[in-house]
Amino acid sequence: MCGIIGAVAHSPVNQLLYDGLLLLQHRGQDAAGIATAASGRGQSFYIHRGQGLVRDVFRTRNMRDLPGNMGIGHCRYPTAGSSVNPAEAQPFYVNSPFGIVLAHNGNLTNAETLKQEIFLQDLRHINTESDSEVLLNILAHELEKSTKNYKLDTGSIFAAVRKTHTRIRGAYAVLAMIAGYGLLAFRDPNGIRPMVIGHSRNAAGKDEYLIASESVALEGLGYEFVRDVAPGEAVFVDLEGKLHAQQCGPTPAPDLTPCMFEYVYLARPDSQIDGVSVYAARLKLGEYLAEKVRAQGMVDEIDVVMPIPDSSRPAAMQLATQLKLPYREGFIKNRYIGRTFIMPGHAVRKKSVRQKLNAIGVEFAGKNVLLVDDSIVRGTTSREIVQMARDAGARKVFFASAAPPVRFANVYGIDMPTRQELVAAFKTEEEVATEIGADRLIYQDLDALKRAICDVNPALKDFETSCFDGCYVTGDITAEYLEDVEQRRDAARDDPEDAQLDLKLTA
Repeated sequence: MCGIIGAVAHSPVNQLLYDGLLLLQHRGQDAAGIATAASGRGQSFYIHRGQGLVRDVFRTRNMRDLPGNMGIGHCRYPTAGSSVNPAEAQPFYVNSPFGIVLAHNGNLTNAETLKQEIFLQDLRHINTESDSEVLLNILAHELEKSTKNYKLDTGSIFAAVRKTHTRIRGAYAVLAMIAGYGLLAFRDPNGIRPMVIGHSRNAAGKDEYLIASESVALEGLGYEFVRDVAPGEAVFVDLEGKLHAQQCGPTPAPDLTPCMFEYVYLARPDSQIDGVSVYAARLKLGEYLAEKVRAQGMVDEIDVVMPIPDSSRPAAMQLATQLKLPYREGFIKNRYIGRTFIMPGHAVRKKSVRQKLNAIGVEFAGKNVLLVDDSIVRGTTSREIVQMARDAGARKVFFASAAPPVRFANVYGIDMPTRQELVAAFKTEEEVATEIGADRLIYQDLDALKRAICDVNPALKDFETSCFDGCYVTGDITAEYLEDVEQRRDAARDDPEDAQLDLKLTA
């Protein structure tokens, strides 16, 4: 899970990209970077990137060194359990054949095979362990093959993307700046990772385009939401601000299967992804969760409903409304602590929970409390929160998850790669309740989760739900692949510094 943003304008874009990354900061807190280029042909790229939050990576002097009317930005978190190598902060750059800068959100599931192909067949060199650099070199190679006399046009660009799709597997949303030509964007054929297009006109009436991971980045910067990039589609914005689009995915096209975790947790509630308001979807999750609580005969036992801030708040409010129960804010969140789900390392996550949340004792004292969270992944956060509720005086603590049990590895760019780390992987709901210290645990049903999203956009038929059901939509995930991922993750836990060199750190 990362945030990407790209712009083609008729005035400097450095501040625009910086502000956009702030709006996408929730998608990654480990590193950030911006690359810009002037609109004229033959101009240089200007790149600044580093570890940390967006506000910490960029200073005034860095912004001055990012001139140009075209650019891309990236904020990332590592998905292999340890902090990212500074050299793997994005965007990445390659100088052949045209000069390309690339930012990527997702995970290539065949990156190891591609590394061998790149070295032995494409005669290219990979300098890091990042699959984003692999993707950059595949794209650069296919662009070189598709050109005549080293001159690009939209036809050759789309041909290169079409060929790139045939070589890479997994989940990916990609932005690439091609020196002297424009901004290229494309999305994986299953549409697992999100990407949206925004449009604006400047004072002179000239078209300007913004492409980003979520619609909140468009709206917050004054751009009109146009549409989602379709699965397998390539979009190219030339230096004059003209948009070209073409379907470059396989034929017949796979079904659109967006990542369900975007709606449950990852995306901001004020975003819209694939025709679904994330906020409306989370309200629906609360309605269906309320039905299950009612069916289990628990309503009379509950005195008050409380959310775990922030992403579960819409579901908790709707659940309380449906069950006609009091809704209270029992936890106050420290806004200056990062999202614990995407913090590397168990010890860091556990410590940060108490720093991040503080209980309001008067809301808990002597009450049976139903806590609502968006999901339960490792159980670390849930366990600490349940104990905080008890320490604040709660008589009983019930726990409800707006998502089903997370039982399987995610290989498409979310930080839960091994089943051993998932609290529900090999346990019943009752055993998970005991593990997190709750008197009772209620999980959302997977069918209800899907219905909640489809209620908002009936055109959607299916989703990427592998972490819940073990079904991997790309069709290339084997037991051997998952075992290899787990072994490398275990190595990272045993010796994180040495294992860092061997890990595939994905975007």
